[in-house]
Amino acid sequence: MTEKNNRDLFAELAFSYVPHVLTLVDRNRYSPTYGCFDREYWHYRTLDFPCGMSQEHVLALAMLYRWEMPGNRWFGLERMRELTVAGIRFAMKGSHGDGTCDDYFPWERAMGALAFSTYAAAEAYRMLELAEDELAAFFRKRGDYLLGHNETGRLSNHQALSALALYTIYEICGDERYRRGAQERVGLALSWQHPSEGWFREYEGADAGYQTCTIDFLAKYHRKSGDESVVGPLVKAVEFCELFMHPDGSYGGEYGSRNTYHYYPHGFELMAAHTPLARRLNDRYLAGAAAGKRYYNDDSRMIGHLVHNWLAAWRDYAKREMSEPEVGGNEGIVWLADAGLAVGRRGGYHAVAGMKKGGVVKIYDRERCIHSDTGLIGRLGDGTVLVSHLQDAENQVSAEVEHGVFKVKGVFSKRKSKLASPVKLIVFRVLNMTLGRFFPNLLRGLLQKILITGKARTEWWFERTITMGKAGVTIEDRVDPGAGWVALSSGSDATSIYVAASNVYQESVVGCHWQDAPEAVLRGEVWRREIEVKD
Repeated sequence: MTEKNNRDLFAELAFSYVPHVLTLVDRNRYSPTYGCFDREYWHYRTLDFPCGMSQEHVLALAMLYRWEMPGNRWFGLERMRELTVAGIRFAMKGSHGDGTCDDYFPWERAMGALAFSTYAAAEAYRMLELAEDELAAFFRKRGDYLLGHNETGRLSNHQALSALALYTIYEICGDERYRRGAQERVGLALSWQHPSEGWFREYEGADAGYQTCTIDFLAKYHRKSGDESVVGPLVKAVEFCELFMHPDGSYGGEYGSRNTYHYYPHGFELMAAHTPLARRLNDRYLAGAAAGKRYYNDDSRMIGHLVHNWLAAWRDYAKREMSEPEVGGNEGIVWLADAGLAVGRRGGYHAVAGMKKGGVVKIYDRERCIHSDTGLIGRLGDGTVLVSHLQDAENQVSAEVEHGVFKVKGVFSKRKSKLASPVKLIVFRVLNMTLGRFFPNLLRGLLQKILITGKARTEWWFERTITMGKAGVTIEDRVDPGAGWVALSSGSDATSIYVAASNVYQESVVGCHWQDAPEAVLRGEVWRREIEVKD
């Protein structure tokens, strides 16, 4: 692709979703929910509260209204400006008295939804050059809440995003408290970055997808604030990302702590002035997107994150140098011991293995994912489903990097499969209106343990050895025969923890198939698979 076509693809990706976004919003100015982007709430009426995250869409509408670009048929349309303002006002109307908003349940006071929607609304407010005291007071209220409250769990991307939201409020109000609060959140995010490996912590470890989110938010913060303290850490963070950009232009996967394929390109365009690697990553991503290799996180809840990001990447597209080398040109094996991630580039393949996740591994040649193994999953005689793919600090991991051999031994955990029911929802709503209303972090912490970080470990063991050879990759598994297996498989896209941004579509989820273990493996024999790659 030419440089012009490269850049314009960012805009084309965003434009393709604008009809979807405009379908989500209540456009009736006489409606009590005018400006609400949560169609489940205002149209289908299947929810009893509006999702505050949904108001993030206002930023994309403001960009489309203000920015003239090839193919932008919404540029300058007064209706786009009107809906943007209505969306900002509904963000205020749909909030609690302290300025907080909910995401997945009433009285959640979700920091992620609060920070996402606050940044988007405040940035849209600035972009439209509004000067409304009521809205400015609303942003201050939200900023005050962020100054006085934090959340449970170590989510670096939320801290970086909160910093960005606070600094944008400072730009509107000029109150130094918000600037200092932004600096404090940046400091916290940077303290959660691994000093040598470059990854930012997401719950229990490194996640390549959410890494791009943290880069994006901190790069935006840097452009606004000029705070040079983030540049060095961001360069190191970009270098981490380079290991997980696959040859076909896809990115990330289930080997990360949160199973995501996220890729936010705008931060890389902003970082291009500091490291050419950033723009090379975006070029590989764009080539993959043109070939249908990107991930598709296209439901109504999630697409808002990407539309304004693509538009901003078009706006801030960095100049390319024709002589720059491609991403991933150096062959060899990289072992990130603390992340538990092994990356092999040799003999025409690119393999990534998450050893702290039981040896989740994905293998790519130059054109596609040729093998995806997200760990062992099986059923016992009593119907219990066990998995080996949870991020687990108790896994015993060893590495012989010079020989490309990586081993993990651990125990299976019971798979989480919590579903709602009428009775459960009634009980949960009672908790929302009582415990959750007054102690939201306590309820959030309990849910995190149930759905994300908690592990129902068993006594049944597994062992996996991954060998990254010159001509391909070998996977060897042994399982405890005493467990009483009825069936055992290697899943190509299996996950077990709740992450809203996981379980999306990317070519590998159907391009690679599940494999069932032979009967002898259930009795303790080694299950060996060889994935050969022709250079």
